[in-house]
Amino acid sequence: MYTLNVQTEIAFEPPTTPRATELIRLFGLRTERMRERRLRHRCRLTLRPGDIVYITGASGAGKTVLLNALYEQVEPADRLRLGDIPLYDDRPAIDCIDQPIFASTETFTRAGMGDIFNMLQAPAHLSAGQQHRFRLAAALAHPATFIFADEFTSSLDRITALSIAHHLRKLTGRSKKIFVLASCHEDVLADLLPDILIVKGLSGKTKMYYKDKKRNPECQFKITRKCSPDTCSQTDTC
Repeated sequence: MYTLNVQTEIAFEPPTTPRATELIRLFGLRTERMRERRLRHRCRLTLRPGDIVYITGASGAGKTVLLNALYEQVEPADRLRLGDIPLYDDRPAIDCIDQPIFASTETFTRAGMGDIFNMLQAPAHLSAGQQHRFRLAAALAHPATFIFADEFTSSLDRITALSIAHHLRKLTGRSKKIFVLASCHEDVLADLLPDILIVKGLSGKTKMYYKDKKRNPECQFKITRKCSPDTCSQTDTC
């Protein structure tokens, strides 16, 4: 079991240029009043090996801030950002994973990249969807327990995004790694089936939903193809 406890507060410091000051006055505000604005993030997570945490909400609600705060809670040797995995252009994908050949091919296959032509291609020359799968494979081969990804599948077409979410759900149980993901897209929920769903509001309020009622019977959710966070009946503010 792992526990991550986040308490952060971000203050707004308005710019003091002449035009900015004029704009503030135009809206009938005072600089001192605007400095009182605070965006607070409080969240306590108890995680199990194989968990998927999905942070969603409106743009500007603080998903990335919360993701980064959770990232800072983990020891450097035990964390990895999916986007930091390099996409080499001078070597084939099969040479980018430090595992024996049979273990490497199994890892690529589990990540949905089992085609030999994908494994022989340099990661930088793969399609966007294949690069996502390559990074998943590299994350599985990495010793880190916690894998973080901001804007998860946001740049992909939605069919590819659903496919990658489906593959990731199958991967976590066997790998025992913990994935902490953030994105405004909710269409992946039915395939990703996160164990903990965190919804950020524009006011800074954080709500958590649990899939397993044994972990919190008063705050659980059940995802179907037509479900979104707004339709889940139980919530918990952390």
